[in-house]
Amino acid sequence: MAKEIVILSGKGGTGKTSLVSSFASIVENAVLVDCDVDAADLHLLVHPEIQVEQPFIYGQTAVIDPQVCNRCGRCQDLCRFNAIGNFRIDTSRCEGCALCFMVCPLQAIQMEPKICGRWFLSDTRYGPMLHARLDTGAGNSGKLVSLLRQTAREVARKADCEFILVDGPPGIGCPVISSLTGADLVIIITEPTLSGIHDLGRVIGICKHFEIPSLVCLNKCDINPGNSQQIEDYCRNQGIKIISYLPFSDVFTEAQLNGVPPIEYTDGNLRELIRNTWVKITKHIEKV
Repeated sequence: MAKEIVILSGKGGTGKTSLVSSFASIVENAVLVDCDVDAADLHLLVHPEIQVEQPFIYGQTAVIDPQVCNRCGRCQDLCRFNAIGNFRIDTSRCEGCALCFMVCPLQAIQMEPKICGRWFLSDTRYGPMLHARLDTGAGNSGKLVSLLRQTAREVARKADCEFILVDGPPGIGCPVISSLTGADLVIIITEPTLSGIHDLGRVIGICKHFEIPSLVCLNKCDINPGNSQQIEDYCRNQGIKIISYLPFSDVFTEAQLNGVPPIEYTDGNLRELIRNTWVKITKHIEKV
């Protein structure tokens, strides 16, 4: 069974996606998953070619048949979400409660499956990739993340892949929990800023709650030595190992602008540091 490694950051902009794409460039037998379904960006670095496209259906929405509706207004008066105006359903407001369906005397309203976005199975030059696009304002991103991870496991099993690399969403909300539950290892990318320190603590707390092993990668470690020391002390007290110290580098930004993983953009010290980070990850996961 493929080992599932989730890369999280607690907040955006810490280099998470850059490292996931770089790890993908190193690993020869992995499935990639972009679980940041609200603002996916891994595709910008690995350039997937879509092979399968499916709608993401969750819940239901009301639809009024204008040929049957006699405009009595009962549905409009009772809808507490103000989702009905001029006898038309505003799907962005409709919560799918079906009250309008039940009170319509002429059965002019039907409840239909609600399409909240689309998900994709793609080919990349690094291996298969699962990714998605959630519609603006659509909820249930945690459900979509779970669907992507489950499909990735099936793809990995059929292709006999060794690893599943998950680019997790920022924050600590429902999509993050859906991204890491059941994973074999979490890599937390952080940086020596006050927000970075704060979010690191929150992500470590979640990993401990779900009893998932975690390691820390300290990116931009040289921009504030005092805060870096604070992160070291915190991780030591929490029993979390820091496996990598990456200095601030313009290579990350330049690689993104050129649409390639950073490890493919440079042949300098940063390349070796990223490669060594992956070596440490694989050595650690052998013990899990």
